[in-house]
Amino acid sequence: MISTVRGILSLSKAETSDSSSDEDKGGDKKVLSVSWNQDWSGFIVGTKTGFNVYNSNPIKEKIIRDPHVSGLRIAEMLFFSNIFALVGNGYNSSEYPPNKVFIWDDLRNKCFCELAFRSPVIAVKLRREHIVVVLRKNIYVYCFKNLRVHCQIETAKNPKGLCCISNAETKAILACPGFQQGQVQVHDLRRNIIKIIQAHESDISCLSLTLDGSILATASVKGTLIRIFNPLNGTLLQELRRGIERAVIYSIAISLNLKWVAASSDKGTLHVFRLRPDVLSLDKNITDQASSFSFIRGILPKYLYDNERSFAQFSLPASTKFIVGFGPENTVLVVGVDGRFDDGEGGEMVELEHKHFFSLPQTDDTIVDT
Repeated sequence: MISTVRGILSLSKAETSDSSSDEDKGGDKKVLSVSWNQDWSGFIVGTKTGFNVYNSNPIKEKIIRDPHVSGLRIAEMLFFSNIFALVGNGYNSSEYPPNKVFIWDDLRNKCFCELAFRSPVIAVKLRREHIVVVLRKNIYVYCFKNLRVHCQIETAKNPKGLCCISNAETKAILACPGFQQGQVQVHDLRRNIIKIIQAHESDISCLSLTLDGSILATASVKGTLIRIFNPLNGTLLQELRRGIERAVIYSIAISLNLKWVAASSDKGTLHVFRLRPDVLSLDKNITDQASSFSFIRGILPKYLYDNERSFAQFSLPASTKFIVGFGPENTVLVVGVDGRFDDGEGGEMVELEHKHFFSLPQTDDTIVDT
């Protein structure tokens, strides 16, 4: 029972927690944004009146906060802590304008910091040490400790707010679009090192880093290939083929155990690819060779550049935007459907579970910015 509205399932009254449902309040709740936390253990939904937080394993409602009369166009959570980043949609109220980021402390039930900008905020990313604010042509990185600017990054026009950042304590890696078509710039925030990767010939449409920042996945606006890189040295590790027809890649995720890559697109199929187990060790062995002779592809093992088909698939409504993540034991999580793929046989995945989170009217509004 998948909602017909942009990939948000609706939680029926019988399935809700102790909190009152939207139906109890006498109306539907409009969803403005949806995003996973850093390890897919939960997700946050920005609504027209506030935000809701959900556990993903098991799937259940965790908290409901309705502090904003104008709604939240962007809502991000920091793991399952009490810290959230919120951006208002700016309609009907100047109290929460779209050019400010509000850092919400849920223990105190109030915002303790406001970050203001001259242009609308397109995306926000959180890690334990940093707040990352994405504007159309700039990215600001703030230190959580003192709320001062750690660095400012210039990019080409970035209307989708593409940016990803690692969340392990050992690395602080940020990836975002470069200045040229198909470029990705990778910033090591601790060592102040910048690496430019020519990832695709066309514009970048999707980026994803592993939690520790050791692997970067990219897709272009063509949407036919997903490429896997070492983000620190730019080595191409693996190439995955989603299909031969042009597609819009909505979301890419790399599993925490570094075994799987999942991607959702507007073609209505969730693809799961097997990440070769030798990718990390192979990368270490060929790094020097690749950097010295990268202009001659033939000197590297051919299988580095042979694209590989997906290992498992799941059908989704093509008209809906889904964001994808990974749960335990070969479980793929999307905001909409929870499926599992077989570790041995592959092929078509089977739906295990679904939940309704909101009962929504049919609309053409997009609720997930990708």
